[in-house]
Amino acid sequence: MAAASSPDSDSGLAESNEANSKWLDAHYDPMANIHTFSACLALADLHGDGEYKLVVGDLGPAGKHPRLKVLKGPTVLAENPLPALPAAAAAFLMEEQHETRTPALALASGPCVYIYKNLRPYFKFSLPPLSLNPLEQDLWNQAKEDRIDPLTLKEMLEGIREKAEVPLSVQSLRFLHLELSEMEAFVNQHKSKTIKRQTVITTMITLKKNLADEDAVSCLVLGTENKEILVLDPEAFTILAKMNLPSVPVFLEVSGQFDVEFRLAAACRNGNIYILRRDSKRPKYCIELSSQPVGLVRVHKILVVGSTQDSLHGFTHKGKKLWTVQMPAAILTMNLLEQRSRGLQAVMAGLANGEVRIYRDKALLNIIRTPDAVTSLCFGRYGREDNTLVMTTRGGGLIIKILKRTAVFVESTGEVGPPPAQATKLNVPRKTRLYVDQTLREREAGTAMHRSFQTDLYLLRLRAARAYVQALESSLSPVSATAWEPLKLHAVVQGLGPTFKLTLHLQNTSTVRPVTGLLICFLYNEALYALPRAFFKVPLLVPGLSYPLETFVESLSNKGISDIIKVLVLREGQSAPLLSAYINMPVSEGLEAA
Repeated sequence: MAAASSPDSDSGLAESNEANSKWLDAHYDPMANIHTFSACLALADLHGDGEYKLVVGDLGPAGKHPRLKVLKGPTVLAENPLPALPAAAAAFLMEEQHETRTPALALASGPCVYIYKNLRPYFKFSLPPLSLNPLEQDLWNQAKEDRIDPLTLKEMLEGIREKAEVPLSVQSLRFLHLELSEMEAFVNQHKSKTIKRQTVITTMITLKKNLADEDAVSCLVLGTENKEILVLDPEAFTILAKMNLPSVPVFLEVSGQFDVEFRLAAACRNGNIYILRRDSKRPKYCIELSSQPVGLVRVHKILVVGSTQDSLHGFTHKGKKLWTVQMPAAILTMNLLEQRSRGLQAVMAGLANGEVRIYRDKALLNIIRTPDAVTSLCFGRYGREDNTLVMTTRGGGLIIKILKRTAVFVESTGEVGPPPAQATKLNVPRKTRLYVDQTLREREAGTAMHRSFQTDLYLLRLRAARAYVQALESSLSPVSATAWEPLKLHAVVQGLGPTFKLTLHLQNTSTVRPVTGLLICFLYNEALYALPRAFFKVPLLVPGLSYPLETFVESLSNKGISDIIKVLVLREGQSAPLLSAYINMPVSEGLEAA
């Protein structure tokens, strides 16, 4: 298989044939039937014989029949079914110094971490169950004693789901999705079972316990669906530390040792990256991204983040942005390339156009072209070769490449440093007679010119303030002033009274970013008006669409007077409004006629 079909016209780093390629084509099987992502790939010496195997947490075709596969070279050495879809795989040492240094294999699947030693099941760690809703538990106890019928049970559970702060268990949620004819059989089957509310693992990584050596004992760090990070003891598998996050973690990166000092970065579903230290229960720093993260890799002391805006971003551990590189296509997966013999650490990014790009900071080092889009990457020792790149494709193929021993990555000249145009001298024209006369006039009449400018500036500010007040009084489509919350609000009042229909047209004016977590609040004179809901939540706002939010306003006064109703658009957890509008309510004709 050729590494590339044609050279890259921009950087000249694309590989055109095997002669000038930095990689040897070791194996390519387009029908390997491996469907996974980078977090579920691991290279490990599972038997302690120096022969490294490839561990794959396989999702299975269409997400069905997940399996744990162990490959030796291109052949499958072992294969075991999994009860749930895998979330991550990692090899780690769980015992202190012994004669045999055989690593264990950890596979996160559903609410459990399965530990294997010598490819045999060794231990299963289950996440602690979450607290149950007492009302839900009482309803199932009544069903167990046949004191409540299935239809009433469904109505009560639906009421709990809408109002309670503690979510329902999986058993109750499954029951609510059943048809009426299936409810009785489900209740009879599950009423004697103890209900549990269990979370699942979203991501997993290893952290050295007390030494920074390569063969040191490591702890497992788990990210869970209930916005927690757990650190597990490698021997007893007890929880050593628990940290809370504002959102669900999807990618983790750690540095340091647990017993000494460590720093943890968690990329979450809300589009933010949170930095935590050893003794912090809450995040110490927060990196706000303009889009969702698709990958997180730590290169030395820099966090490299891939986003859905087809770009790579470099940040320090305190959240300072260092650089941004735009990709030619969407980023599907990311991983670390570490060449220990040359002290090289770089980022590998698999793109949707069939390229794998390798970057050191902003510098593009290499481009690998593949027959299909790559969905997972893993670099390390495989078999007895130190620098092996393992890739799986969207169609289930397996590609194995070996880095040549003579290969040296050279940075592209066009990717770093100032642009060539910066060194070009500007053709500045010579001073003309008109320019000299103008400077003399400005020097002589400088005070009068400044006073004239200040007068015009004050008039401009006055006109802007009057226009702003007029817009507030006439409710002319307010627009939010914050760039990260681009919103537009327009209110329409319909009806003659005493009941009016109030329609709020709320629009997200952003081009790519959806807006969530908004609230609408009405401030009005309760002696004049009555609203069924003075406070409600706003659904997710898709960019560009206008969402009509309707409510009714009842006029309580029969004296023919009206007032202003103020509309506030708030963010959950914040007191300052993002947007406000004043609505001049009309006089109720129905009450005047009465």
